[in-house]
Amino acid sequence: MDTETPLHGPAIEDEIARLHSLARRMDAIFRIPGTQIDVGLDSLLGLVPVVGDTAAALPSLYIIWKSHRLGATPGALAFMALNTGIDWAIGAVPLVGDVFDAAYNANIRNVALLERNLAKQAARARPLKDQPSRITG
Repeated sequence: MDTETPLHGPAIEDEIARLHSLARRMDAIFRIPGTQIDVGLDSLLGLVPVVGDTAAALPSLYIIWKSHRLGATPGALAFMALNTGIDWAIGAVPLVGDVFDAAYNANIRNVALLERNLAKQAARARPLKDQPSRITG
């Protein structure tokens, strides 16, 4: 949904489900047999130093952009950018970065952060029926 109006209810849930799907493809598309290590496209692209990690950062930036559109707070967006920056910077280091990519899962972390952030905002919001009427008359 690329409209200028904020999303509400099921539309937000649908967008978050799509972001979850993207994050899983990037960070955990399959598990290495006999281990607890998940590997995604981010790890596979990271095998090509710098260029692969830069290409893998594009879906991460999309998740951050969508999070902004869904109403994530500036603090949450900054933390998502930090996660993505760490993933890109360390991931660009040959060998060490490949192992780090498989363990860090920045995209999954960012979508989980988005969900927590939106839930916290919703919990703080007061229902409209509890607000005093401004119409006098």
